[in-house]
Amino acid sequence: MGFDQQITPRFSDGQELATLITSCGILHKCWEEIRNVCRNDVEFFLKEDEGVAYATFPSFSTEDFVVTDSKYGEYSIQNEKIFSVSLKGDDDKPALVHKGAFNRFVRILESSDFKNKIQGLRSQAIIFTGHSMGGAVATLATLWFLQKKARNLSYFCITFGSPLVGNSVLGEAIGREDWTGKFCHVVSKYDIVPRMLLAPVESIAKPLNAIVPHWGSIMGINHVAVTHLSIPEACQTLLEKVLQYTSTIANNYQRESGLRSPYRPFGTYMFCSTQGAACIDDSEAVLKMLHFTMQGMPFDQLAGTCASDHIGYSHVLEVITKSLLNAMSIANFAADSFEMGIALELEAMGVGAQGNTHASLALGKAGETKKAQDMKIEKLNINLSKSQSYMAEVEWYKGRCKKSSGYYNSFKQQGEKPEFHVNLARIKLETFWDEIVEMEEKHELPSDFRCQNKWINAGTAYRRLVEPLDIAHYYRTRKDNKSYLADGVRPHRHTGLEKWMKEKEQTRVGRDKKDRTKFASLTLDSCFWAHLEDACQELKCLQQAQDQHQGINALLQESQEFENYIWGMIRDKSISVEVFGEQSIFMSWWEQYSNLRQLQSPQWKSSSPLFNFMSNKSWK
Repeated sequence: MGFDQQITPRFSDGQELATLITSCGILHKCWEEIRNVCRNDVEFFLKEDEGVAYATFPSFSTEDFVVTDSKYGEYSIQNEKIFSVSLKGDDDKPALVHKGAFNRFVRILESSDFKNKIQGLRSQAIIFTGHSMGGAVATLATLWFLQKKARNLSYFCITFGSPLVGNSVLGEAIGREDWTGKFCHVVSKYDIVPRMLLAPVESIAKPLNAIVPHWGSIMGINHVAVTHLSIPEACQTLLEKVLQYTSTIANNYQRESGLRSPYRPFGTYMFCSTQGAACIDDSEAVLKMLHFTMQGMPFDQLAGTCASDHIGYSHVLEVITKSLLNAMSIANFAADSFEMGIALELEAMGVGAQGNTHASLALGKAGETKKAQDMKIEKLNINLSKSQSYMAEVEWYKGRCKKSSGYYNSFKQQGEKPEFHVNLARIKLETFWDEIVEMEEKHELPSDFRCQNKWINAGTAYRRLVEPLDIAHYYRTRKDNKSYLADGVRPHRHTGLEKWMKEKEQTRVGRDKKDRTKFASLTLDSCFWAHLEDACQELKCLQQAQDQHQGINALLQESQEFENYIWGMIRDKSISVEVFGEQSIFMSWWEQYSNLRQLQSPQWKSSSPLFNFMSNKSWK
């Protein structure tokens, strides 16, 4: 190959990741703990070993699996206070989880000493693990500790044959919080349980009631009673119902889209077969592979295998350990390496690229999506660097106006033709951030993009520096008396970026926050000037009402609210001192407002901390 030939990257590192996870021995250790907890009649088991704590949850309970008060057993976590408000979708919709798994987790959390024992651990890392429904409970336990940040520990979750736990909203929240990498779900090629909740509860309840006790008895849960219903017959019925719905999803049949299960995968899925294993973290690709990996076996034979595979992870781990550790690593950077990577992963998952074009397309689309996202991120990084020159232009203008009335006042008072260079910088930055917010909302960027510190910090700095100019531009050019803060007026990029920042702050709960010792260089509330403009309008109305001897109590209350708002920002030192410039709009408001308040209520100044602050010029 010539050095000038374009190099095509490999498809993914799915096999390499599977090899790494298998070779470190963590899967074997987790499965060993699962087998131990199954042999004991306990709701959970904690064990510390070589600096790592294992929180293990038992496998089977029919009452938890079968939830009949909703079509798919789904339940809104908004109904409970177990999880924080951060676990919601980008559109603020609450996440849905499987009610049975949720109820079992809540029961463990509230009726046992689980929390106390976790808090008493000395290990710096906790692995939550479980098999079957225990895997779903382990997933919820991991989420609970991640969002609580109860201790400064490393959390990780490993499940075996776990059913799906939540809907796409939960997946969005996990991706946004950058928790996707905390979850690894091990799925045997023919295990029916990870696919099971894609079918309605009513279609699988009866066969499941027969099979679950059977699984429990094999796993060593002696107190589980085995039904007399034919297990082979139950397996065939269960498989038939599940495949009907996985096929609908995998083949994109739109006619039944309204009937689809709400559950969607999240985290890394490690698909295992006798040929090896490969990891996939794209949600849509995982969803389709849950169907395609079960193909290639006669139905009668598959029915028995899908049930036995669910409890056969000891054998699965032995097989993939031999196949992965003894396999030769292939590093081929030929022009068709993308297709080769797909073929290798399908082979490892036991699908076979030659026999399943749909599976190949599913993985190919996931790879192309990731590649497109990476290219967009690279472009955005370049454009972010370029945008710094426009930010510097606004900073320079702000500094130049510092000695006069401040940059908000100066920009607003320039009439129809504001200073060319700073206005051009404002418009260029507007275009840049509009594009970013739009791409993120269209899911064209990685799911964790909006929680990355780099983009949170850049967006917040832009909003606090430039939005005051957008507010000034609005009030300079508006054709009516509509407030900037009225519905539909404030640009969407600013509301979006502010939402990102607040979501990020929610994940920092528990971290020590230092009080400010100096006033902020930029007022932290980027809408401050809009609030001030509204206060000025309210003051005019208040003066007119007093002159006309009309009732002013409601207007006084609104003005008092703004006074409290200002004082809170001063107390927290979250306001810039340029607000107190001699020619600023704020100082003009304050002079009129304080005079009016003293006339209306002479004792006001003795009870107002803002009056005392302003009289002493305490900002200097």
